[in-house]
Amino acid sequence: MNQAVDEVTSDPVVSLLLLIAGLALVLATADKLVNQTVGVARALRASPFLVATLALGLDPENLAVGSVASFENADGLALGTILGSAMVTIALAFGVTALLAPLRFERVPPEIPAVPIASALLLSGLALDGRLSRIDGAILLAGYGAAIAALMRLARRGRDIRGLAAEAETSGKSEQRGTIASLGLLAASLLAIIAGGGLIVAGATDLIRRSGLSQTVVGMTVIALAISAEELARELPAAIRGRPEIAFGNVTGSILAFFLFNAGVIALVGPLEVGPGVSRFYLPFAAGTAILVCVLALRGGFPRWTGALLVLLYAAFVAGGYLLTG
Repeated sequence: MNQAVDEVTSDPVVSLLLLIAGLALVLATADKLVNQTVGVARALRASPFLVATLALGLDPENLAVGSVASFENADGLALGTILGSAMVTIALAFGVTALLAPLRFERVPPEIPAVPIASALLLSGLALDGRLSRIDGAILLAGYGAAIAALMRLARRGRDIRGLAAEAETSGKSEQRGTIASLGLLAASLLAIIAGGGLIVAGATDLIRRSGLSQTVVGMTVIALAISAEELARELPAAIRGRPEIAFGNVTGSILAFFLFNAGVIALVGPLEVGPGVSRFYLPFAAGTAILVCVLALRGGFPRWTGALLVLLYAAFVAGGYLLTG
């Protein structure tokens, strides 16, 4: 299959068209994703934050790549799909979102940010011995289930994150659809954004390969920016539309997915050796950034300076990784 993809993108014009088509698909779908998330929340009588956490935070493409890498004993690549992608979502994409559309919350119960903070600490603790075993993977998956159960229990008690514009503009059609229709439209929107992100990466990868630049440097910068178009499509439109709880729900769900669910499944596929570079830099940096985002949420929102800080942290993550690995 890889050979077939290479043949399709062998023409730089085709690669450029793939890149443009992917961006167009992502942009065309992004705004609809906000409506469908709110529609599902109303159909289920659940909070938009909880729906966003459960639905938008999951990244099946990332999980598939990491699982294959683990099966083939490419431990560094498998861990990279967890930590590198987490930094794209919670630092780069969310930082840009806060820069362009500052987020303000009506309320942030402290119990909610405590859940993703515990998730980051759990993965960090299990990796202290330099290895993520299958037992560790099972613990992480159990932790994911416990985290989701905790958030659902908090929501039932009325402990929920709400934006200041709780009744922001939404599609009237989403209010009239039933649960199945709303879930189907949300799934279709997510699949369209994922497909668009795949086209962006396919086109950008071939163009970068032709540039002759270092794969390490460009892969951690340009490719990450290409992938973040998908993440921005999940966060920025929601913030612009006055639904900051959906944007932060994507971040919360991503932390739970990357640090618990994806890491757990990948470790079950094959135990991972956590090298010195990961244990001393990548993991502490990514976990620390996740914790920082949750702490900043307790302040009631994310003004522009927090967005700038998160983008700078992503730049430091890329630069530090390059200096560490050469």
